[in-house]
Amino acid sequence: MADKLDDRLEKFYKTIGANVKKKRVEKKLTQLQLSELMNFRSVGLVSQAELYLKKQHFNLKHLYLIASILECNIEDFFEGVDIVPFEWDIN
Repeated sequence: MADKLDDRLEKFYKTIGANVKKKRVEKKLTQLQLSELMNFRSVGLVSQAELYLKKQHFNLKHLYLIASILECNIEDFFEGVDIVPFEWDIN
């Protein structure tokens, strides 16, 4: 089950990263500009999290800040995310 979860989380983070990128581009901001507005000194987090490189992803604080900066709803970042229930073995 761990492999399935890892695959689902990877898709989850990639979808969120792609949605952040889409909104950032719509607002005509570069990755560097967004990073600076988030008070980061480099573009690393934004560039890697948008593509889910090195398993880097946005956390809730990041998404809150980005939604505020891009003047969008935080829900926009979750567009296209599918939550598929697992069959949990609790015995």
